[in-house]
Amino acid sequence: MLASLMPPSPIVPTVAFDKDGVQHGFLRLPYSRDDSAWGSVMIPIAVIRNGSGPTALLTGGNHGDEYEGPIALFDLARTLDPRDVSGTIIIVPAMNYPAFRAGTRTSPIDKGNLNRSFPGRPDGTVTQKIADYFTRELLPRADIVLDFHSGGKTLDFVPFAAAHILADKTQEARAFEAVKAFSAPWSMRMLEIDAVGMYDTTAEEMGKIFVTTELGGGGTARAETVAIAKRGVMNVLHHSGIVSGKVEHRETRWLDMPSGDCFAFAEDEGMIETMTDLGDPVTKGQIIARIHPVGRTGAAPAEIRAKMDGILAARHFPGLVKPGDCVAVAGVVE
Repeated sequence: MLASLMPPSPIVPTVAFDKDGVQHGFLRLPYSRDDSAWGSVMIPIAVIRNGSGPTALLTGGNHGDEYEGPIALFDLARTLDPRDVSGTIIIVPAMNYPAFRAGTRTSPIDKGNLNRSFPGRPDGTVTQKIADYFTRELLPRADIVLDFHSGGKTLDFVPFAAAHILADKTQEARAFEAVKAFSAPWSMRMLEIDAVGMYDTTAEEMGKIFVTTELGGGGTARAETVAIAKRGVMNVLHHSGIVSGKVEHRETRWLDMPSGDCFAFAEDEGMIETMTDLGDPVTKGQIIARIHPVGRTGAAPAEIRAKMDGILAARHFPGLVKPGDCVAVAGVVE
């Protein structure tokens, strides 16, 4: 459906995006349900604005079981002094708010994966309506977008900031400059298994500078990864000139994902034994995980081997796996 033929978004903001100062409010999405006939999903949002200047859109909770972003952004919305701002900062700490409140990757309302629902629909499911509002109302306002992710309950990563290889090399270079400014321990030139329907892809197709992260995982947050998130978001805001101050540069090592050989998938179900730890070097052909059958004793485990030299950048987190699960990701150190 052409955007011009779409009905308006049902989401109503309780903040004004062109008003100076600090505003804390909601994106109110009508949602009629058994326990509230005229109910709404109330998605927290903050707008911090001081005069003219670029706009940053800062988001977390795209998946509801990833916590470094929400922690850093709820904190930033509470503490940032608008006198230090030149431009506008839009903060949505938990984009998929129903999933965030449920502690699940996808929405408990419609099972929607927000990061596979873009550009969304104003007349679709709750998740599609959220995606549509970001596509038509928030992303067009932004000059730079920082979307926090981590591994959630099913993956664990070395902590990195990332951007994608793009056809527009000027846009790509600006994105990687922002990744460098974030100054995570690792910086990734990222390859997606499937980029269709992603927030990232929608923003990049609009020409926005887009930075994302993977800051650990396991369905929790650590002091180390929260500190990386808090420092990184301020670094990006300093780098873009929206907040006064200098970038706090930290050493970062660059990783590349040159092909689909980075990914290893389970073909068997069972109990996974990780054979190397995150950040450790791996060589092509090395056994990086074993999957033990658990239906009976005496059966040999299936072996998962690295398809390239590099480091172990991500691993499956829970102890049990199913066929098709991503069990490991290698990155090539540049």
